[in-house]
Amino acid sequence: MAKVFVTGGTGFIGKAAVAELLGAGHEVMGLARTDESAKALEKAGATAMAGNLEDPPSLRPGALWAEVVIHLAFVHDFSDYGKVAAIDKLAIEAMGEALEGTGRVLVVTSGVPIADGGRVLTERDASDQVKPDGSPSGLQRLSESAALAFADRGVRLSVVRPPRLVHGEGDKNGITAWLVNVAREKGFSAYLDRGPCRTQAVHLLDAARLFRLAAERGEKGAVYQAVGEGQISFREIAQALAEGLKVPARAIPPEEAQAHFGFLAQIVGVDNPASSEITQKALGWRPEGPGLLEDLAPGGWYFRAG
Repeated sequence: MAKVFVTGGTGFIGKAAVAELLGAGHEVMGLARTDESAKALEKAGATAMAGNLEDPPSLRPGALWAEVVIHLAFVHDFSDYGKVAAIDKLAIEAMGEALEGTGRVLVVTSGVPIADGGRVLTERDASDQVKPDGSPSGLQRLSESAALAFADRGVRLSVVRPPRLVHGEGDKNGITAWLVNVAREKGFSAYLDRGPCRTQAVHLLDAARLFRLAAERGEKGAVYQAVGEGQISFREIAQALAEGLKVPARAIPPEEAQAHFGFLAQIVGVDNPASSEITQKALGWRPEGPGLLEDLAPGGWYFRAG
């Protein structure tokens, strides 16, 4: 069993990952930006260390203490995504430098690349960089390139790419919850009148288990995709939401996407299927939780919660 330092341990995926790690017998220390976060970590059975991503030196003590670092924290400010991506990059570099030459484990969160055209993306596809022009890659993180730089610097570095739609109990601010809220506020559930527009999803507990497996078994320089379902269309999602909310489902033209979906327009308007076949073979990971449409169905988690 290992000493594991987790950033973002009170976030949506982070809480599930901390529980998964503790359940497997690991000793967990979590980064706590506030007293409230510290209390939540301690209630879960972890210890807390004060610090935050915007103060990179505050992350070093946790990294130096740990045998494994799992970086899940991210500043979710979509009004200036370039700025928060840069904050994330500096945080990864601070922890990577603390681990340099030790052979210890660093697992960093990235995301399935945003692409269009319908080609199924695998773990071998490079992650795009943040672009300032509002193109689909404008929501990409810099974390992957920042992290992989440490694979040849004496760190057992791996990257986990959750899909955009992580779903399950406790989701209040994730993209799945945002889609529910947009449909509720607009009074109808929209999808774009533009081809299949496929995306990917994973259940929260499956994502948490993959982070643990990457921490325990991940290969240096490996990229893993936490894709439970790789080819769900936004039309299917919109229809499930319509049934769950008891509102109409309606196609809208692509030029109305920004006004309807806001920042999510960059996601719902692309045909972006992906696979986790390489990950499943490498780590023995198998998605087991409910599917996205099951969670969005009448009586599914998103509607049982209110």
